[in-house]
Amino acid sequence: MHPTQSSQFEHAALKNYLLDHAYDEMFTGLGDLHQHCEPLLEHFSLLPSEELQRRKQAADLSFLNQGITFTVYGREEGTEKIFPYDLIPRIITAAEWATVEHGLTQRITALNLFLKDIYNEGRILDDGIVPREVVYSCKHYRRQMMGLQVPRNVYIAVCGTDLIRLENGEFVVLEDNLRVPSGVSYMLTNRRVMKRIFPQLFRSYNVRPIEQYTQLLLGTLRSLAPEGRPEPNIVLLSPGVFNSAYFEHAYLARQMGIELVEGRDLVTHDNVVYMRTTIGLRRVDVIYRRVDDDFIDPLSFRGDSILGVAGLFNAYRAGNVTLANAFGTGVADDKAMYAYVPEIIKYYLSEEPVLKNVETYLLTRPKERQHVLQNLDKLVVKAVGESGGYGMLIGPQSTKAEQEDFARKIEADPRNYIAQPTISFSRAPCLIGDELQPRHVDLRPYVLYGDKVTIVPGGLTRVALNQGSLVVNSSQGGGSKDTWVLSQ
Repeated sequence: MHPTQSSQFEHAALKNYLLDHAYDEMFTGLGDLHQHCEPLLEHFSLLPSEELQRRKQAADLSFLNQGITFTVYGREEGTEKIFPYDLIPRIITAAEWATVEHGLTQRITALNLFLKDIYNEGRILDDGIVPREVVYSCKHYRRQMMGLQVPRNVYIAVCGTDLIRLENGEFVVLEDNLRVPSGVSYMLTNRRVMKRIFPQLFRSYNVRPIEQYTQLLLGTLRSLAPEGRPEPNIVLLSPGVFNSAYFEHAYLARQMGIELVEGRDLVTHDNVVYMRTTIGLRRVDVIYRRVDDDFIDPLSFRGDSILGVAGLFNAYRAGNVTLANAFGTGVADDKAMYAYVPEIIKYYLSEEPVLKNVETYLLTRPKERQHVLQNLDKLVVKAVGESGGYGMLIGPQSTKAEQEDFARKIEADPRNYIAQPTISFSRAPCLIGDELQPRHVDLRPYVLYGDKVTIVPGGLTRVALNQGSLVVNSSQGGGSKDTWVLSQ
């Protein structure tokens, strides 16, 4: 970058850019950049602030026109919000991505083997690697799945694993999302908007493509069809328009060219699932479901659910329809089970984990529980079955009253909570007004498991847009940015 341009931009846009012990995705130190970020900063330094704001408005307008919104629950004012989007992409090198890809492939392979095992032979339980009580006390464990043959032994066809970067730049796994992982539509639309708003910058960076995700997802679903159904009819099952991720359900169905259905659109007869159409019933072979186990079949799970299909589980058990993901996968993304994943990988694959876990305290263990209760002001406590940033205590940012409240909850039900150190995970530059300011980011890559494991190069980078916040979820003030994985 030309020195005058560099210093001019530093003084204007970077005047409030603070670096500390957290890893920074752009800067290695004051005024020093990661080499792959130099053209990016140079490009932004040459754009007047009015031009940046114009492009930001163009991005927001594009999201609005496409109906890319999310729902904020529990607020009295308008709940529909445009998904906040930051213009400055996050860049991941080819070498970094190779490690992430290897680690995620290893992880989903081991978790599939784990689910097959606990619902069949139970070897890992007999050998004492994972305690039986941890599995059987999980609210997502489904006894109905015992001994049931799952097509191709694939329990987890779609996974969104959350990664963070430690102070040394190493990627580690924060949590696995195996039930109905969401957010992939934001990854895809972020890319489309970015290519349109910064076409030259995008072309200059040799970014690996992600647009093929929906066709790869379709191929994965096809590969799981019941035997004897060479041209399977695939549908996406949504809870309906009031669900916070409904935009994504409609988007993915449209991109894959499959029907978007709700429970009332499906019916079972003689253990076969049919879709109601204007010309009569049409058989359904594969369901990509975005409805939780509890609500998907009122005959087998929650009897008060109006979102599901009566008799669906019996059709599934008979092998006449495949669900992605399978029933009961939630036992493997329980936050208490997360602590055992490194041992699960070693047990089934005889390999060391490529991607490490964050240190986790299990509160069912008296010694660990005592340590956590004495250090609530320093730790993060999470409810094992919650997501979206809910059911969580961030110790350093909490009040004494909140800590006392969580202490009572932990004492009353230790199995329902885990604790982890408060990690100052990596930050990336974001355009806040006309300045660059660092904000904490995570990364959710999307993993597909069918005939083989496929991971599109990138993922959803979520941003904690509120200054100082460690919560990246959109419902808690978070946003996102495009993730560029370099070809070389």
